[in-house]
Amino acid sequence: MNALASGFDFKEIQDKVSLHLRPWHRSFQFWVRAADIYTGYKVFQLRVSLVKDPQKQQAMWDKQHELAADKIYAMCYDLGGFFLKIAQIIGKPDLAPAAWVKRLVTLCDQAPATPFDAVQLVLEKEFGRSISEIFENFDVNPLGSASIAQVHRARLRGDKSDVVVKVQHPGIQDLMMTDIRNLQAFALYIQKTDIKFDLFSVTKEMEKQIGYEFDFLREANAMERIRRFLYENNKKTPVLVPRVLRGLATRQVHFVVILHIACTGNEEWLLRQRDYGSQLLLNATFNCLNRRVLVMDYIDGVPILNLGDEMAKRGINPGGKMATSAKQNILKSLTLAYGQMILKTGFFHADPHPGNILICKGSEVVDFFSIIPSNNNIININNETTTFPLEEKFADKVALLDYGQVKDLPDQLRLGFADLVLAMADSNPVKATESYRELGIDTVSNCKNEQQEMLRLAQTMFDTKLPPGVVMLQPFSEDASIKKIGVQSFPEELFSVLRTVHLLRGLSVGLGINYSCAEQWRPIAEEALYNAGRLKGANRSKVSNPGRFFWRY
Repeated sequence: MNALASGFDFKEIQDKVSLHLRPWHRSFQFWVRAADIYTGYKVFQLRVSLVKDPQKQQAMWDKQHELAADKIYAMCYDLGGFFLKIAQIIGKPDLAPAAWVKRLVTLCDQAPATPFDAVQLVLEKEFGRSISEIFENFDVNPLGSASIAQVHRARLRGDKSDVVVKVQHPGIQDLMMTDIRNLQAFALYIQKTDIKFDLFSVTKEMEKQIGYEFDFLREANAMERIRRFLYENNKKTPVLVPRVLRGLATRQVHFVVILHIACTGNEEWLLRQRDYGSQLLLNATFNCLNRRVLVMDYIDGVPILNLGDEMAKRGINPGGKMATSAKQNILKSLTLAYGQMILKTGFFHADPHPGNILICKGSEVVDFFSIIPSNNNIININNETTTFPLEEKFADKVALLDYGQVKDLPDQLRLGFADLVLAMADSNPVKATESYRELGIDTVSNCKNEQQEMLRLAQTMFDTKLPPGVVMLQPFSEDASIKKIGVQSFPEELFSVLRTVHLLRGLSVGLGINYSCAEQWRPIAEEALYNAGRLKGANRSKVSNPGRFFWRY
């Protein structure tokens, strides 16, 4: 009996069965919870239609949104994986109800962490040696955890600099693919019954993009390419991109060197000057491992989600002139960088959710009170009265992290989108309709003023500006353009542009700055079309300076 028992490892068999059944159990959990949330709203719509008082209706909607928000949060948190990405997409103040945003925004950087023993197994399998042989110390508790990976602070043996090690959650890829296929089935149902939009194509593009995130070597290449592009196309790069050191990458592990960069006007020069020496030093350190790892700059800063807390800590009025100027500079930097990436080259960072954006230490918002000018240019700081342009005194810097999701648009789509940008900036309904056709967006109209509604739909989908008095877009309300013009076919490759614009809009609403990215991108779009021979010089605007921004409200 003992001999027979010794021939079987019941724990191993149990683990294998559990692993085999996990996708089925996960799918069951999704459909039960999704059906509960969906039917809850459908029943509520019937109930609220019987109430005639608008104030009572609004109170009922608020309560329903709070109830649904708790259920959506629980589903995304418990299942993790791909549903954390979904939380990032829908948890935006310009799109989702306030109750949803309040609950889902915390999932950007507080995803469930993988236990350290599982992380240790991944690391030791990857490196072929124990953690203690490689690291002088290694923090068991992660600095942060996201949908695909988590990061730990550590220190390499024989090195004085701390590093951050980014490790994929074990087995997450198979689970995320299961999640995406479930969502695709749900999207097919929703677009037939409730929403006249090609959601299935959107989920297909998401499937493709998520698959890329598991290859850290691809991420390293993308980071280098974007960093080089932004440095070469600007006198001063609008955003900071971590620097990759070649020869040190694996497909499962990142090493991130922690560098405390004072974000002054000379940080690019400092980076360039130290590149060569740092490369030699780090190669000498890591060659003994005989492994491929990715080493990149870690830029010390404040997460944009914590910007309000940081202002309060510094005694800055979030609604004051100084705070508004700083927020405008943050959005200006991000908008310029994305306009150049999307319209000039077509290769862009496609995941600007708040967890991937840092405000550098040394910038206006973070270090305002730690900088005391010697020439008394600041008068009455607490009342925020200034006698100098803030832009000349501080080098506001935004850092853009995590290049797992990048997109390379074909020239046809890149230039077609440039045409659409001009149509939106000019509020030209005829040109917007033509641009939709050029981009391959197939629509069907249910209204008389089709071209005007087409422009409204384009601005809803691809611009950041909110109409006067509106604090939240409701793209699926009865009066929305998407109800009047159905989107039957949507190019999968455009989804990343759509998502990027919506994330930028969410940031702008969160910061309280209402602006049009189409207006800001107009000179860049003109330049792209002019260089492609599709726009004559006489048709270019007189202000076609891609580095200059005009804030319009």
